[in-house]
Amino acid sequence: MATQLLQEFPELSNLSREDLEDLLSDPVYFQAVFHSLSNVKEMYKSQAELGMANQAIAQNNLALQQKLYDLRSATKDAFDEAKHLEGRWKDLEKEQREVYQRFTPQFLLMRLKHSITAQDEASEALASSFVQSSSPHTNDAPAPTSTRGGQDVDEFIKQFRESRRTYHKRSLFSEKWANGQVIWRD
Repeated sequence: MATQLLQEFPELSNLSREDLEDLLSDPVYFQAVFHSLSNVKEMYKSQAELGMANQAIAQNNLALQQKLYDLRSATKDAFDEAKHLEGRWKDLEKEQREVYQRFTPQFLLMRLKHSITAQDEASEALASSFVQSSSPHTNDAPAPTSTRGGQDVDEFIKQFRESRRTYHKRSLFSEKWANGQVIWRD
């Protein structure tokens, strides 16, 4: 066993047996000899180098700490902004669907049918108004043909024909739509 000890620690080979016994009995002497061994010195040197390397890494980490906090804050702000914009996007999509709803083929067809009915009623009201205004006068003499009840016949005919033309154009378009002759592009 002594030879194995001397092989691992050749520095102890020059110590006498008494010195080795003193080494085992005196802890202060043991510590002094132990710390003078080259293996122990190298271990402490390596340990000191690792400690300094760890300290340098720690200082570098501390130097980067504020930058990391700033990046974390900026990332959080960007994430919050993205969430806000995502919510705004949903609102805009809903708004867009509502706007586009007014231009769907079904909605436009419904509006066309309502406008046909309204145009028919408007032209009939125009004709009824003209007929009522041309009812017999208090005297039995017929009203002149160019004016009836203060309304010019030519003006009435022009208005009535325009109103009926619009009605028939809309009706014709509605028929084409019903026959599948109208194609909508998205």
